[in-house]
Amino acid sequence: MAWDEWEQLKSQAAGGGSAQMQLNQLDPGSGGRPAPDPSSFGDLKANQKDLAQIGKNAFELYNDLWDKGRKAVPTSEKAAGVLTQGGFALGAALQHVALRWDEQLGSLRDACAHISNHMRVTKKLHAEDDDYIRRQMSSIDALDAGFDERVGEPGKKNSIYGEPDAKGGKDGKGDEKGKN
Repeated sequence: MAWDEWEQLKSQAAGGGSAQMQLNQLDPGSGGRPAPDPSSFGDLKANQKDLAQIGKNAFELYNDLWDKGRKAVPTSEKAAGVLTQGGFALGAALQHVALRWDEQLGSLRDACAHISNHMRVTKKLHAEDDDYIRRQMSSIDALDAGFDERVGEPGKKNSIYGEPDAKGGKDGKGDEKGKN
């Protein structure tokens, strides 16, 4: 693209030409309602059975790559040697391809081994993360409810504090019984 063409496209875009900027936005039918509570969608679930299956598949792929993915390497190396001895430049190229194939196959096998080993700890880590998030969110909700005076009807007590007990707790006015 030439500089003049670039400048022309920029001026068209700035002048309201065919190119326009579009912002992502909410569906117009939402009416400005707040987003639904994330808990209504459910929790991220990672059960041991699913993780074990992923690990098993990765381990099987690891083995299959060695058994089946490497079959052509010895033949290719032998053919490369024969071609090189015959004075063909193709021999060196075939040797390079066989070497690169073997290196890439090793990298892929390493990745499969990493996935297989990683699945052993993933369930535990997810459970710990879920517990931590749940604890943080519940403490925020309790704090928010305790300080939010708009929880109940105007003039009524905030229900977060509970009801007075019959054994000398609060009397409903915030004073201890017998000490008015």
